[in-house]
Amino acid sequence: MMKEFWDNRYAESEFAYGTEANDFLKEKLLTLPVGKILFPADGEGRNAVYAATLGWKVTSFDISEEGRNKALLLATNKQVEIDYHVGSLENLNFKKEQFDAIAFIFAHFPSAIKSNYHQTIAGFLKPGGVVIFEAFSKKHIEYNSVNEKVGGPKDIDTLFSIDEIKKDFLNFDIIELSEQVVELNEGKYHVGKGSVIRFVGKKK
Repeated sequence: MMKEFWDNRYAESEFAYGTEANDFLKEKLLTLPVGKILFPADGEGRNAVYAATLGWKVTSFDISEEGRNKALLLATNKQVEIDYHVGSLENLNFKKEQFDAIAFIFAHFPSAIKSNYHQTIAGFLKPGGVVIFEAFSKKHIEYNSVNEKVGGPKDIDTLFSIDEIKKDFLNFDIIELSEQVVELNEGKYHVGKGSVIRFVGKKK
């Protein structure tokens, strides 16, 4: 069960993916005016807490209670506040056009629901709002097979392609969309070379 997997991982004393925010997120957030931002599948909160230090009003969600505990600890240590919800998307009461930005950072949902989740969550974004997205591409299977420390799902259907992103975010102007090989150094579960999709889009 996925909740049990993530609770076990996040119950470890150290932060699974470190306490520093994702590099792509950091780069892109600095180009946007501060506002309200949502972090789906936020885990231990490193990205949300970083956004809060910049002055963003931050909302996060994840299925893991242990992830929330670590995120709130990190927020306290950094002297910021984040609004962190635990539960699956359908049980959370987010509103249409509530956020100025949404950041999907390695937010890998099960293949049966991932496109529906993207489209539903995009509905929470205001027109003119921005999505920042980085996650493993389908080619990442090759990198994971030679180096398990780089992490990522082993199910290719859970991974992403450029075409899938275009379809999931149809009502967006594409600012940036590419597949890249990057060197990851995020905690102990994202270490090494991997293949990612990077996307920045503005909602029409």
